[in-house]
Amino acid sequence: MKTFDIFLWVIIPYVSLTIFIVGHIYRYKTDRFGWTAKSSQFLEQKRLRLGSLLFHWGIIFVFLGHVAGLLIPKQWFDQLGITSELYHFGAITFGGAAGIAVVIGGLFLFLRRISVKRVARNSTVSDYISLIVLGIVVLVGFTNTAGYTATGGSFDYRVVIGPWSREILTFRPSAEMIQQMAHAPIGFKAHIILAFVLFAVWPFTRLVHVFSLPLAYLRRRYIVYRHVKSNQRGKVARGKDINEF
Repeated sequence: MKTFDIFLWVIIPYVSLTIFIVGHIYRYKTDRFGWTAKSSQFLEQKRLRLGSLLFHWGIIFVFLGHVAGLLIPKQWFDQLGITSELYHFGAITFGGAAGIAVVIGGLFLFLRRISVKRVARNSTVSDYISLIVLGIVVLVGFTNTAGYTATGGSFDYRVVIGPWSREILTFRPSAEMIQQMAHAPIGFKAHIILAFVLFAVWPFTRLVHVFSLPLAYLRRRYIVYRHVKSNQRGKVARGKDINEF
């Protein structure tokens, strides 16, 4: 077992996860008012509506797919009668559809952020970093599904990456799984390392809003901003006709 493999598959994961946890605690204690996605809906709505819905719904199903593939042992699926062929068919079909939604939605949001002047002027460096890193992670993962698994690749991440990830989370990394990770296809390894980079920058970006009841965001009604005429402003100032808004 090489020292570099230990660095990649033991040290980097624990450093990243430590930054992820401690960073969120620190951010919450020192910047509660900044714990937000900083909505730019009032700056531009048309592109945001489509991009946001595609991205957020897609990322939820991608997350659930990762949970099923990494945290649930393959033996459990076998006991339920879900064969490897059936599992991979579902992963390619539904996972691929979710991945496409995330890619298209993320592209919409990124182009909106750089092309709409009002949105660009109100964006920060961390906004771009989170979008770019998240976009790369998603693209590499989607490439693994569409370019490897869907074309008949023989590598089964459930018997390598799954057990390794569970060992990391239970603080029991083994030399055997580290060696198997070292021989995994390069695309899968790149996806994992990039994901840990994302976890490390997560607490310092707008991504923290994921922990602020994101499901409620998906079904909430859009806020409507209306222009107020001068005579209406006068009525509001006098406490009259507030419902006209």
